[in-house]
Amino acid sequence: MAHKLVIVESPAKARTIGGYLGDGYVVESSIGHIRDLPNNAADTPAKIKDKPWGRLAIDVDNDFTPYYVVPRDKKSHISKLKGLLKDADELFLATDEDREGEAIAWHLLDELKPKDIPVRRMVFHEITKAAIQEAAANPRDLDMDLVEAQETRRILDRLYGYEVSPVLWRKVMSGLSAGRVQSVATRLVVDREKERMAFRVASYWDLEGTFDAGSKHEQRMFPAKLHSLDGTRVASGSNFGPDGLLKGRADVVHLDRNRAESLVAALADASFEVRSVESKPYKRSPYPPFRTTTLQQEASRKLGMGASMTMSVAQRLYENGFITYMRTDSTTLSGSAVGAARSQVRELYGAEYLPDAPRTYTSKVKNAQEAHEAIRPAGDSFRTPAQTGLTGDQFRLYELIWMRTVASQMKDAVGQSVSVRIGGGAATGEDVVFSASGRVITFHGFLKAYVEGTDEGAAKDDQETRLPALVEGDPVYAASLSASGHETKPPSRYTEATLIKELEDRQIGRPSTYASIIGTILNRGYVYKKGTALVPAWIAFSVVRLLEEHFTRLIDYDFTALMETVLDDIAGGEKDRVTELQEFYYGSERLAGLKPLVDGLGDIDAKALATFPIGDPDEGIALRVGKYGPYLETTAGPDDDGSFVSQRANVPEDLPPDELTLAKAKELLANPAGEEIELGSHPETGLRVVAKNGRYGPFVTEELPEDAPKSAKPRTGSLFKSMSLDTITLADAIKLLSLPRVVGEDPATGEEITAQNGRYGPYLKKGTDSRSLQTEDQLFTVTLEEALAIYAQPKQRGRAAAAPPLKELGNDPVSGQPIVVKAGRFGEYVTDGEYNATLRKDDSVEAITLARAAELLAERREKGPAKKAAKRGAKKTAKKTTKKATAKKTTKKSAAKKK
Repeated sequence: MAHKLVIVESPAKARTIGGYLGDGYVVESSIGHIRDLPNNAADTPAKIKDKPWGRLAIDVDNDFTPYYVVPRDKKSHISKLKGLLKDADELFLATDEDREGEAIAWHLLDELKPKDIPVRRMVFHEITKAAIQEAAANPRDLDMDLVEAQETRRILDRLYGYEVSPVLWRKVMSGLSAGRVQSVATRLVVDREKERMAFRVASYWDLEGTFDAGSKHEQRMFPAKLHSLDGTRVASGSNFGPDGLLKGRADVVHLDRNRAESLVAALADASFEVRSVESKPYKRSPYPPFRTTTLQQEASRKLGMGASMTMSVAQRLYENGFITYMRTDSTTLSGSAVGAARSQVRELYGAEYLPDAPRTYTSKVKNAQEAHEAIRPAGDSFRTPAQTGLTGDQFRLYELIWMRTVASQMKDAVGQSVSVRIGGGAATGEDVVFSASGRVITFHGFLKAYVEGTDEGAAKDDQETRLPALVEGDPVYAASLSASGHETKPPSRYTEATLIKELEDRQIGRPSTYASIIGTILNRGYVYKKGTALVPAWIAFSVVRLLEEHFTRLIDYDFTALMETVLDDIAGGEKDRVTELQEFYYGSERLAGLKPLVDGLGDIDAKALATFPIGDPDEGIALRVGKYGPYLETTAGPDDDGSFVSQRANVPEDLPPDELTLAKAKELLANPAGEEIELGSHPETGLRVVAKNGRYGPFVTEELPEDAPKSAKPRTGSLFKSMSLDTITLADAIKLLSLPRVVGEDPATGEEITAQNGRYGPYLKKGTDSRSLQTEDQLFTVTLEEALAIYAQPKQRGRAAAAPPLKELGNDPVSGQPIVVKAGRFGEYVTDGEYNATLRKDDSVEAITLARAAELLAERREKGPAKKAAKRGAKKTAKKTTKKATAKKTTKKSAAKKK
């Protein structure tokens, strides 16, 4: 029977929309992207492998034509969609209303190639029955300008990553990656850490007092701080620079401890009076409704959710019809949404909280576009959080969105701010002025519904400080005075929330990409979390140094922001895709292109890139970024023969770079537990043999030369329980490195039997059959006869009972299953029974919370189930043809009318 086929991205979205459209429609999902550029050489089409640009899968000599492939795991699904299309009399492409969604729709159209049936683009920003039926009744044409912009972004990122990443492999470390936006985000985190490393603490003192306004005041006691001495302001933290010195033009009095304490003594019998009272109205207007970045920031501050988890939860809320589309730059509310919010203000808070006219908001984001409404509760009337039936993180995030939306249509908060100056004379002759400030909110307005979270150290909008009703000339008394010391603080590290804000303020990247950018720099090991702070690893310093020195333009903040403007112009039909890609890749008179930069690199000193002096260079201590992590190296002084000995020590993985001071470096070098012990050279290979501590205990290893092939792996061997780093010798190490030892062949099967040392003790191995040995010494002494006798014994079947969980955290907000912490072969992990997620460096069993565990599982869940190895098969390719250009010309005008 003929039907209308509607294709969306996700199965959950398909189920919800299918229920709203009813009979006559078949709603199916594409399960995300249905094709992309090939991920590796095995996926690359045979016909382009021998091309100079084959590894890019982009014909850089022919208008940057991309070659797409359908992944193996999507081919059967494409066949299913084609089968449904055969019986369809109309095709609706109902992917998300943004650039990525538009591109998915075009890929579906180009891959399915519907014949003789109309193709419609169905768009909506909320999944409610009314919105879906309205979208089906009023479709539009495919917007090829949006498709061009998204494809240009994909090609830019491909060219950047595939040309620059190999440079990192050769000069820094294999397995690294560079990205157009991820590398700039990494640079931001590294630059902030450099600021912290260069920071010098300044110490300053002031006076704090509690003053008594007298018995005639109901609230008579109030706090005040020293403001000035003899008319000159007392120095505060803002008067000092990052070098720890007073700023050049700072006309202030810098108090030290002695002078501050002396001043306290000199004010012991002083009389004080109010010298001035300044009162002014206080007004705070509501915050705009959420857009993507402000939702991510506020969810981080208030709910402790990372950007990735926030978007994952928001995606489920959207697909199940609870909120509008969650990837948007807009703060605009539709007329029906404004009406719904105002109705709830009147119902829940009273008419006195409702302004006479609806509030309107304009986005401050440059080129705000994509979905054209803010993130809000779905529908023409809003469900309160209690009415949704939601639980866990979905409830908490919905509540946050609901409160923010309702508050955006409420009256201002108003009150009075008061500043008081209190003066007195010290016994030593100085004129002393203290200041006190207060704020009283007389009408809370929107603050009744919602108060925005704040970053560290900032006061909340609803915070009140009450002062007595003082007037000029009133006497006051110092109930207590004390000297108070302070130190300036380095700039705070970025959190996910503040890094997102910084990226947006600099106009780098798009809201829909921030969660994946942060996830990438965390997963790649460039950055790790210490609490909520983002800390750069030393490998990130090496990468950023290489990019700054050799790809300056590509990692420049302004250039990266400019590329976003170019993409916006392409989306608006104002710039040509091929022209912009040509300049980016090959360059022009005004810009150096990516390709010439890579081809003209010349010699790069890899050792210099990986070397960072610690303290004064004369100290001779440097941190080096090595294959196995960061380590310290120093010239320890002349040996008996007059040669200089190099001393090394590993740097703990969780030690932030700004905490690796000269003193700390010397401590690590002096600590045997953190030191590499050189045992000598292996008599057979001539390679340097060292002993050191590792994640799984002490071990010995050979050090490969710098020019060793990337595929070369050093031999390693764990120390026996009877050995220690203090007593290990070269002879011991040579024996350990000889393992595994071939014991002989089983005469019955011809299989080789080896003796090996593993994490769980010594054992014999024959094919897939392993048998434990009783002692480590048997690794070197067990004979073939003894091994055969062991294998002749029946193997102990069954496994030990599963160890109980280390900690129970509660139910996962997504799966509803209990989350527990367990100890695994490769460390502790959290699991809900379906997905496992390893704890990160900064996580611990003792400190991990349900929210953090759910975030780790959400990140793991986004990657999908572990993929099984697939058989080799032909790849389906789709080379773009002139049809696309034709489509652009024919759809542009009609699409423009729909905008």
